[in-house]
Amino acid sequence: MPDRRTGDDLTAVVAKRVDRGRADLTEITELARAAGYEVTGSLTQTRDQDPAYHFGEGKADELAALVAREDADVVIIDNEVGPYQTFNIGSKLPEGAEVIDRFTLILDIFGQRAQTRKAQLQVELAELRYELPRAEVKASLAKRDERPGFMGLGEYDESRERDIKSQISRIKDELDAIAEKEEERRERRRESGFDLVALAGYTNAGKSTLLRRLADDLDVDENAEKHPDIDTTAESQNQLFTTLGTTTRRANTGKRDVLLTDTVGFISDLPHWLVESFKSTLDSVYHADLVLLVVDASESVEEMREKLVTSHDTLYERNEAPIVTVFNKVDRLSDDDLRRKREALSALAPNPVCVSGLTGDRIETLRGRVEAELPDWKRERLLLPLSDDAMSLVSWIHDNGYVDREEYDGRQVDVEFEAPPSVVERARSRAAEVEREAAGSVESA
Repeated sequence: MPDRRTGDDLTAVVAKRVDRGRADLTEITELARAAGYEVTGSLTQTRDQDPAYHFGEGKADELAALVAREDADVVIIDNEVGPYQTFNIGSKLPEGAEVIDRFTLILDIFGQRAQTRKAQLQVELAELRYELPRAEVKASLAKRDERPGFMGLGEYDESRERDIKSQISRIKDELDAIAEKEEERRERRRESGFDLVALAGYTNAGKSTLLRRLADDLDVDENAEKHPDIDTTAESQNQLFTTLGTTTRRANTGKRDVLLTDTVGFISDLPHWLVESFKSTLDSVYHADLVLLVVDASESVEEMREKLVTSHDTLYERNEAPIVTVFNKVDRLSDDDLRRKREALSALAPNPVCVSGLTGDRIETLRGRVEAELPDWKRERLLLPLSDDAMSLVSWIHDNGYVDREEYDGRQVDVEFEAPPSVVERARSRAAEVEREAAGSVESA
């Protein structure tokens, strides 16, 4: 995808067509602002899609007049617009004005926010998948018409399709390698006694604020083994897509040590190719032990219902972990409003936890729910002959599980604890080694 002008001092007109009903420009306006545009005008139309202009031609003329009147740099169309339609609309606009569709805008935002190697690769993969069918259109037109730059789509390079497919293959291989390393890291963390909890939900639902509220002071970076000395706060702003990569922090819910991960927010009407491009980031949700599905409770019931349905479709496709729905931002509505919304959405969210990440209200209730919903731990009791190795093992159990009872009688230590099955198995194995060492010492004496 070619470089695109984004950032400060650029103005945009937003537009949307719907087959029926009334077009809502709220989300596309927020997306445009997140990309750095000042939105100065808007236009909507309700009608079937026109194959030449997407809108009707008369509405396309009206759009061009609006762009001229507002002296806008860009027209942002909240639909997927084909290459022919893009050219036809663009041909009506004042010179220098540009046409971009919803998905190009989203990729622009992702490109601006991508900081890690994984995020950058995912953005590049999405851009290439977006460009591939357009390259195929150019190929078809070039073969049929034999004129370079037919319909303003640009000069066709017959090797471009092959280059795109080759780059897609290379990026997928590199992302697969990153995914393997991250899976190994997840397993090591589980073996160390951590439960993995993922925050999921729509962008701007308040996930990053909730992460800061739940987390301990110690951070865990996505590229680090455990607890590096890095920035102590996850970014929390009233913007879309402030979190593109994953942010993982340690949280204590009581008995359990939890690693809490915030990822990129969901957004409506994303095509399959775009979701697939960010599969590597979503793996932290799909492979979690528990998912907290965060919903903005200050939105209308209709908006909440639509987002819950889409989130369930995304999560239940691959996720096997239990899902707890969290109604966030309850500080913005009355008790009666909250009760009404809970009743209206009971089929989709039968037992939500209602909290305010901003004020901290009912956060302790959420901590308790997290602990209750996590996979069961095993209980174990070990009798160990008193020795340095035994004390080392007891210390390790404290670090990786929850010790209910620890008693000494001068010759042995009696420890009763709860821990993940992998930790219990490793403790048993180490206990057997401690007993063998003690028996060998007795025989030597």
